Amino acid sequence: MPELRIAVEGRVQVRVMELRELEITGPRDDFTPEVDRIVAGVRQGRHGDPGPARALYRSFGVDPTKTRPSSEALLRRVLRGDPLPRINSLVDVANVMSLAAQVPVGLYDLGRIEGPLTIRRGAQGESYEGIRKDRVSVAGRICVADARGPFGSPTADSARTMITTDTEHALWIWFLPVTEAVLDRACELVARFGRGLPVVVPV
Repeated sequence: MPELRIAVEGRVQVRVMELRELEITGPRDDFTPEVDRIVAGVRQGRHGDPGPARALYRSFGVDPTKTRPSSEALLRRVLRGDPLPRINSLVDVANVMSLAAQVPVGLYDLGRIEGPLTIRRGAQGESYEGIRKDRVSVAGRICVADARGPFGSPTADSARTMITTDTEHALWIWFLPVTEAVLDRACELVARFGRGLPVVVPV
């Protein structure tokens, strides 16, 4: 696990999990009941509060109604009747947990990260290639960066560090505080469906 430094102390409180010995597959049929359960609960109003993620964005001068936290984007998708995206056995777990807790999650392949990590404000002109989308601007916004520059944010992850079925070692960042119960549930689902060893990392 690379060193992780928070350069915006007092403004961002994260929880971090290191995921080791992963055996990621495509979307798993045996995870579908969990997806259906969470989606049904969300549509009945059982989900976290989107307010703290919106407040985090506003603290960086970002309008969360124009650039949405990834957790709220999932929420809006589900509430309008669309299915939750199914990507692979680990990303699906992250999406379910992010949706239910309403906390943006970043999930990164540690094998594609170079040097120490910093959670910081993006510099003018900084951006990265997103997953299935054009460049993601992080200028003035919270981002995660390594020696090569930014690769993640609470809005979207990058193509460079995306999770694939080849990923064996990953980093999971919650961009807001979560309860021990939420952490325990995430670890349980990662161990069962991502076939990995999750370790909560002190920050």
